[in-house]
Amino acid sequence: MSERDGFLEQGGRESHDNDHDYDTRESSQQRRPSHSFKSETKPDKRYLYAGISLVVSLIAFVAQTETAGYVAHNLKYKKPIFMLYLTHSSWIFLLPLQLLSIKIFKRWNTPWRVFLRRQYELVLNTARATQEHAGDFSGQHPLKYILVTSFWLFVALSFAGSSWYISVNLTTPSDLTAIYNCSAFFAYAFSVPMLGESLKPAKVVSVVVAIVGVLIVSYWDPHDEDGENSYPHRSLGNLIIGVGAILYGLYEVMYKKLACPPNTISPRRQAAFANVVAFCIGLCTLLFLWLLLPILHWTGLEPFELPHGSATGVMIANIASNAIFSGAFLILMALTSPVIGSVAALLTIFLVAIVDWLLFDTPIGTGGVIGGLIIIGAFIMLSYASYQELGEEAQDSDSDEDII
Repeated sequence: MSERDGFLEQGGRESHDNDHDYDTRESSQQRRPSHSFKSETKPDKRYLYAGISLVVSLIAFVAQTETAGYVAHNLKYKKPIFMLYLTHSSWIFLLPLQLLSIKIFKRWNTPWRVFLRRQYELVLNTARATQEHAGDFSGQHPLKYILVTSFWLFVALSFAGSSWYISVNLTTPSDLTAIYNCSAFFAYAFSVPMLGESLKPAKVVSVVVAIVGVLIVSYWDPHDEDGENSYPHRSLGNLIIGVGAILYGLYEVMYKKLACPPNTISPRRQAAFANVVAFCIGLCTLLFLWLLLPILHWTGLEPFELPHGSATGVMIANIASNAIFSGAFLILMALTSPVIGSVAALLTIFLVAIVDWLLFDTPIGTGGVIGGLIIIGAFIMLSYASYQELGEEAQDSDSDEDII
């Protein structure tokens, strides 16, 4: 791979990047928003990076699910909020690992001081473009904008993630899976007013069909005929997980609206910036979410206990797989849309069932097969509709006479 193909464009392209991503000394009133500029990103590259991110995120999510289930059910270590804290805090390693890989494979001979300054400038320029793309012309520093935005993303994500762990003991697994995965619908619902997403029939049908697939997986082969007796607080659990589904859909759209660079930025740099945002969310988690742990311990809701024995190794694998999944998933949403990301996440329901069958001889019910195939079909429909939409945008961009 040539130096020009590095994860972040540098070197000879630095001056172009600085010009393209706007001078910090310009008045924000004199600058036009980034999203009004002609796109320089070729759709085929965007598809390539999005496809790679999709594959990586699916594999990592299956690994995360299997390791989390093994820790909870086989090793009897059930500390969900502490695990949430550890997994989301691990996102802070994504940015250092990214910088280290660039330094080793692309900039080995560049002095560290020069290298870090160059990376800072690239992040600053991309953050500024992101800030303008989101419509923020308040004059605050771009990095402050990203940190504040990441904090609110952390709040939405933490509430959504916590709702799963709270509801898991209140409602049935079928209800939990079906309701939480309706976040795909809420992602689309929020995308219409917040992102200007059009209500195209193909996309609406795809999302509805995907949710139907989830319902079939959840309820075709019922195992909870006595659900009301086993789960006396089922209604409360369903209400909590319903709020979590709404918040997760909101989190995805907020990320796309407020923390994703415009398409004038290359896919490679968009992917790199997604790891910067993930680092900021992980930092917020590390600094703030721990405040819940003493409260949970003192109230007896979740007595604090460190993992021991084999649970430690499996949890490390779980944390690593979560970090990989989250980084890849944020890249996928940055390059595509929250709707595609949400429906793509539904594919993991079928994949986890297949892995359970292959590794643990857990049978896949008729509902699992039918629902899984329906979800796959819905994802293909949605991907094709989005592919056509990107093609239309590219044609419009080619006829656009605006210049930077």
